[in-house]
Amino acid sequence: MNKKIISAAVAAAIGLATPVVMHFEGLRTAAYQDPVGIPTICWGHTGAEVKLGQKNSVEACKDLLAADLLTANRAIDACVTMPLTANQRGAFASFTFNVGGGKFCRSSLLKKLNAGDTAGACAELSKWVYAGGEKLPGLVRRRAAERALCEETS
Repeated sequence: MNKKIISAAVAAAIGLATPVVMHFEGLRTAAYQDPVGIPTICWGHTGAEVKLGQKNSVEACKDLLAADLLTANRAIDACVTMPLTANQRGAFASFTFNVGGGKFCRSSLLKKLNAGDTAGACAELSKWVYAGGEKLPGLVRRRAAERALCEETS
C-alpha cells in the first residue's frame, strides 16, 4: 500500500475517532486527576509533562489531541496484522488513545482481531469498562459507542 493510501486511511480513522474522544473525554484546559489519579489535561491527555495546576489554551489542546491520536494509530499499525475498515480503525484509535498502546497490543482484543475474528474483537471493547477496579458508567457508554463504530459496516 502506498503512503498516500495509508495516510488517507489514518486521516479517515482520526476523523472518526476525534468526536468520540472529544465527547467522552471532555475539554478541561486546567489539569486534573482522572478517576485513577493520573494528571490529565485537555481531552484526556496524560504524560510526564502534565502537572496539576497547569493550564493550556484550546489551540494547544487541539494539538495534543491530534498528536495523541497519531500515537494511537502508530500503535495500531505496529500491532495489527490485518486490514481494518476506517470505522474499525477509528474505534480502535479511540480505545487505544484511552488505554494506551501497550495495553492494546497485549490485549485479547488484538489477539482476536489478528486471528481474523473482527466481530469478536469489536465485542471485546465492551469488557474494558473498569478503571482502578471500579466499573465506570462513562467507560460503559464510551465502549458502547466504540463498539457500535467498530461494528458499523459502511
